[in-house]
Amino acid sequence: MKFVLSFEGNDADDNEIDFYDAADALTGFQRSLALTTHLVLNGEIIVKAPALEGARIFIKSPEPGSWKVLTTVGLLATGAYQLGTAPRDTILGNLVVSAYDYVINESLGFHVDFDSTLGQQYDEVQRQRRPIAPKISESQLDSLVEKVENSVRDMHRPIHASRTATEAHLTSSYRRQHADIATLDAETFDYVRLTRQVERPEEFTGRVSMYNVNTFRGRIFVHSERRPIPFELAETCRDMVSIQRITSSLQVNARDRASLDAEIVVSGFRFESSTGRLKRILVTRVGSAIPR
Repeated sequence: MKFVLSFEGNDADDNEIDFYDAADALTGFQRSLALTTHLVLNGEIIVKAPALEGARIFIKSPEPGSWKVLTTVGLLATGAYQLGTAPRDTILGNLVVSAYDYVINESLGFHVDFDSTLGQQYDEVQRQRRPIAPKISESQLDSLVEKVENSVRDMHRPIHASRTATEAHLTSSYRRQHADIATLDAETFDYVRLTRQVERPEEFTGRVSMYNVNTFRGRIFVHSERRPIPFELAETCRDMVSIQRITSSLQVNARDRASLDAEIVVSGFRFESSTGRLKRILVTRVGSAIPR
């Protein structure tokens, strides 16, 4: 697998960017990639890149044409899930690429449909009964997004600090398949650099699309935002009635996404970016289903 981070604009067009900023950007790049690869290979979340098991990440010399650096991820034949044949390597490689795409885009505020991407790939692996890697859940990936948020912010440093670049492009390639993962610029930096809590609570109407009973976290499709928003139940809102309303909305929504019975109203504090884009909700009250 190959992943490329390239900067363009200003000094980067002459193959130069600030050294300090480049170091921070590459550290963030490596850490976000290492944590994602480890989760796919081992089914667990780590917080330190050196703890990566089952793979090694190499870096090649910067290439001309803007300021470009190429990394390669080499999978090791260790652990319970052995490698060695091309089909298995291909499937596992595609999982890593898709997981990294999910993590990066979600951290930048762009929703990725888990079911139609990684979910379908894991379903195919199960149908073929190939023990390629432990199946990871959407909630695990969402937890990983939180862990790499600072790393993704660091990848923006040449853009916002020294301004020796105006944007960066993150791409991947694996077995002749090339994909554009994300573009980093001033707008995406505004999203990741700051999360502020709005002082007054407000109401949100939508339907629950995911919920983890162990972490009290999930996602709710908010109609006004037209996208799923991460939420967490406040400690004062973790009673049986609130949880039952959350899970009921999830169950109905899973059976029939067009059913109005899945819709609920929640109250809570919004956490938003510096530009006002909603990032997550701390739910303090779960109302009953919307009356028909």
